[in-house]
Amino acid sequence: MTPLVDIGVNLTAPQFQDDLDHVLTRARAAGVQRQLVTGTDVEHSVAAVELADRHTGELFATAGVHPHGAAAVAKDWRQQLSKLIREEAVRAVGETGLDFNRDYSPRPEQEAVFIAQLELAAECRLPVFLHERDTLGRFFQLFEPLADDLAGGVLHCFTGDERDLDRALTAGLHIGITGWICDERRGGPLQALVARIPRERLLIETDAPWLLPRTIRPRPKSRRNEPCLLPWVLATLARCRDEDPVELAATTTANACRLFALPTP
Repeated sequence: MTPLVDIGVNLTAPQFQDDLDHVLTRARAAGVQRQLVTGTDVEHSVAAVELADRHTGELFATAGVHPHGAAAVAKDWRQQLSKLIREEAVRAVGETGLDFNRDYSPRPEQEAVFIAQLELAAECRLPVFLHERDTLGRFFQLFEPLADDLAGGVLHCFTGDERDLDRALTAGLHIGITGWICDERRGGPLQALVARIPRERLLIETDAPWLLPRTIRPRPKSRRNEPCLLPWVLATLARCRDEDPVELAATTTANACRLFALPTP
């Protein structure tokens, strides 16, 4: 069984509070040997680091502020985050970016918090874990001037079009593929696009507890996604790219370990 790395999982979410040990056991049994726990605000980033510290060598963390929460940050959020991203468990700054689809935070606040995190990542030479949804090019307008100062990054849960993909690749970003690709209702455009992603830029993730792969058979009674279901994402990605799943697993694992400085499983 080729070891896998889940580069985006929300293990601090309340959906996992009652059975996290079992969730981790199932992940190991499915070959998921490394996981990057997503931080979405300062509080959840602290929780992600604490969780990673309890599972050294298996769990790692990102630390950042999601665009949805940009308007709710404390006055000293940048100082708090600057201290937190220097923790050993933290391997990326984020989840950060822009979301003009839901606009839970006003766009000027989203942009200011996004730029501040890009600057922090550049200072610490950490990669960035990025969110982009329906920003009509504004995300790239802000990101591209700082791209050369960053230690790489991933456009997490990529669902964009061909133009978005080209801009992301030109900016040096990796592309994170989730269970969205397994969705027969809305994943068709992504299925047609993934063959254009260079192998060395591919990463896979569950974004658990969300985006349960709809290809799972038999379909589970619960709609909660788990890291143990990452192989279903891999299988669909391999089919869409007409590649061997074992080879693709090795590639995505090597990519994740290189980008996030993870120990090789």
